[in-house]
Amino acid sequence: MTQQVQTNGRFYSYLKKKNNYKKAYLDAMEETVNHLKQEQTSANRPGMLLGKVQSGKTRTFLGIMGLAYDNGYDIVVLLTKGTRALVKQTMSRLHLEFDQLIRDDEMQAFDIMNLPSNVSRWERKQRLAIVVKKETNNMDRLQATLFDKYPDLKDKNVLFIDDEADFASVSYEKNKDKNVVEQRVIASKIDALRKNLQWSSYLQVTATPYSLYLQPEEKEEQMRFAPVRPAFTVLVPVHDQYVGGEFYFDDSEDPSSPAYYLYRDIRQSDLDLMKKKDGRRVKRENALKQKNLTNVNEAVMNFITGSVLRRLQQHTAGMKQEKYAMVVHTERGKAAHEWQEELFNKIIADIREAAEAGAQEFQEYVNASYENLSRSLTLRSEPLPSRNATVHAVKEALREEMAVVTTVNSDKEVEELLDAQGQLHLRTPMNIFIGGQILDRGVTIRNMIGFIYGRNPASFQQDTVLQHSRMYGARSLDDMAVTRLYTTSAIYDVMERIHEFDAELRNAFLSGGHDRGMVFLRQDRTKGIAPCSPNKILLSRLTSLHPHKRLLPKGFQTGYKSYIRKNVNGISATIDQWTKGEETGFVSVEKVKQLLFDIRETLVFDEGHSWDVEEYASILDYLTMDKEEGVWIIVRKNRNIRRTDSEGRPEDAPDTPSGGYGELAVARRMAQEHPALILLQQNGREEDGWRGAKFWWPVFVTQANMEPAIYTAHNV
Repeated sequence: MTQQVQTNGRFYSYLKKKNNYKKAYLDAMEETVNHLKQEQTSANRPGMLLGKVQSGKTRTFLGIMGLAYDNGYDIVVLLTKGTRALVKQTMSRLHLEFDQLIRDDEMQAFDIMNLPSNVSRWERKQRLAIVVKKETNNMDRLQATLFDKYPDLKDKNVLFIDDEADFASVSYEKNKDKNVVEQRVIASKIDALRKNLQWSSYLQVTATPYSLYLQPEEKEEQMRFAPVRPAFTVLVPVHDQYVGGEFYFDDSEDPSSPAYYLYRDIRQSDLDLMKKKDGRRVKRENALKQKNLTNVNEAVMNFITGSVLRRLQQHTAGMKQEKYAMVVHTERGKAAHEWQEELFNKIIADIREAAEAGAQEFQEYVNASYENLSRSLTLRSEPLPSRNATVHAVKEALREEMAVVTTVNSDKEVEELLDAQGQLHLRTPMNIFIGGQILDRGVTIRNMIGFIYGRNPASFQQDTVLQHSRMYGARSLDDMAVTRLYTTSAIYDVMERIHEFDAELRNAFLSGGHDRGMVFLRQDRTKGIAPCSPNKILLSRLTSLHPHKRLLPKGFQTGYKSYIRKNVNGISATIDQWTKGEETGFVSVEKVKQLLFDIRETLVFDEGHSWDVEEYASILDYLTMDKEEGVWIIVRKNRNIRRTDSEGRPEDAPDTPSGGYGELAVARRMAQEHPALILLQQNGREEDGWRGAKFWWPVFVTQANMEPAIYTAHNV
């Protein structure tokens, strides 16, 4: 593309000097404005700035604003999500970023709802930034401003930047949980407004490319659905300090990474206790001794201890001691938030009382947190504070009331809590924020090292889950060593699936594969597979498929030995018949599917875990479609593996490779044209946490030459 943008203008030069952008960011800004100047864009065919959650998208589009001002654009209309807090945050960021230019009367920044009634011609000749909530009254006020109050503005060049332009902004599906009618009204108002402008461009900014596959005009081509593509897509670079889904889900498999210790399973019963006050289930006496609060107590204690450990490390290094945050996001209702605030204050008060009394149990609480956090802290370079120093500092923090609990469940409360940078103000060294939707998106929370998340996975959508992920963003890796995520295994599984889906779509953009569309599949009434309109997918039950992906059941116990012995013996005999004494074989799809159903009958799944064998059967049908039906099998016997790992989590790597000869390596070599199934006969010893019964553990490996796809057994 021919470079046409002027890069030495007043606005862009000022921002470059002030922010010292790295070259990758400058390239993204200049590429975006170059596209905007050369290509027609609209709400239906926008330019797209695609970044990760809390990865620097705002910083990038503000740079684009400055460059646009230098290249013929007079007005930038910033469309934000519909909360006053985000408008305030956006206004704060504009004044922070363009402060000198505003003081020099080269630019004016306005909230459309607080626009002065007498904006002068002199002011209107400056570059204008107008912040507009995506809400009917705001849009009407913008219309009146541009065409009735100050009609000279309609002859200026306008750039619309639609921030957080995710699925919730472009929803066409009738859904009672989204104000779809209003969204349609807003979209039509934007289109009508833009038709009457002399010249305008439209740029969407999003972290959730899934929205591109949820437009109403999808075209079916056998199994593929092509997206309604943007006019162009520019990727926001990922900065060095970014911590996202890769750390939380991919690195968590590596015992040498602090991410391995990040996730802490919380029982659903603990989350249920936080829904409403119940004197029968939460007693007035010491909350720390109540078994049904074990997980919540651990979360609070780890947060306080983790904050203390990091502050001790910073003090030793002669650095400023930071303040830290924890977010509790489990319910939406105000009554639930009031109860949670009472509960967390009670837990902190009980810890303080135990500390002041010099109780042995206080020492035990801190020791338990110290042991938990030290396992990940020792993987970093900073020296670990001593146990005694930590106990003393925790006691001091409690005595000085450094830990405070704040409920945030309204726009007004968020506004009151935002600091000069538009971030939640951390009042004390340890801040616990309790909230719901209001903390979802756009609100930045510094130094967040604790997150209790309990939203219902049955209603998850990708844009929602990613935007709930306030723990993503610029994070210190030393802070990540004391960071803990508390959620149920079911919710964690959903979050991991959606991270995988997001990664697949992002890879498609990087490789250019999104121009070809994405394969979306569902299970049909006959238990086979069929094309699936992407806006029918329930993301909480999706499976991302890509070459050499592993799929396996986890989080289970065996049935009792006397109950499953006959079935297990039958499965063993069938496998021996297939392999004839060898360790590999090639078996028909139908036989493999029946074997999986037989194995399922021998396993009992823990709360929050399940294995949908029909889903696996349908996936097998897709993987073997248009090929000679068959699956490679790799058999290993006499295996011993513990039911849980060192952190108490269900084991999920029974096929751990050993060099190039492990069964996983063998399966990946064999799985080129056809999928492979590893069948591991486990002895199931009681000392390993099982019930003393042998069982078979299946592990799928997809073939190398498969086309990536998104599969769901459940659609909406």
